[in-house]
Amino acid sequence: MEIIQQVGALFVGAIPTALLFIVLVISYQLLVQGPLTKTLQERRRRTAGAVEDAQKAIAEAELRAADYATRLHEARVEIYKMREQRVKQWNAERDAALDLARKAAHGKVSQAIAQIEAEATAARLSIQSAAGELANQVVRAILPLAAGGSR
Repeated sequence: MEIIQQVGALFVGAIPTALLFIVLVISYQLLVQGPLTKTLQERRRRTAGAVEDAQKAIAEAELRAADYATRLHEARVEIYKMREQRVKQWNAERDAALDLARKAAHGKVSQAIAQIEAEATAARLSIQSAAGELANQVVRAILPLAAGGSR
């Protein structure tokens, strides 16, 4: 019995300590654990939010980079097309200028040929008339000699 009384006395003596421990645990829950849990949850939420925001920013940057690459490719294609068009235009202008120069040269050559033919015809006529006159002069030069030698 004595042990039971001693145990009972210990329980009675432990009641204030147990009450104090319970108050301390409740105070710890209210003052430390609750705010600490809220802070950790807020921190996790912000960290997860920051990671999600970073992932969204990365995805958006990738979209922008892809859009930029697409636009750059389209711009290069457009520049290539414009360059090809200019080259075709320059070639057409060059061909037109060459054709015009050929026509002008052909006209000058035709005109020069006509002029040379006219001069050649005039020279032939001049030679023919001069040949007839020369023949007459030769005949007159030879005839007086022949006429004088036969006398």
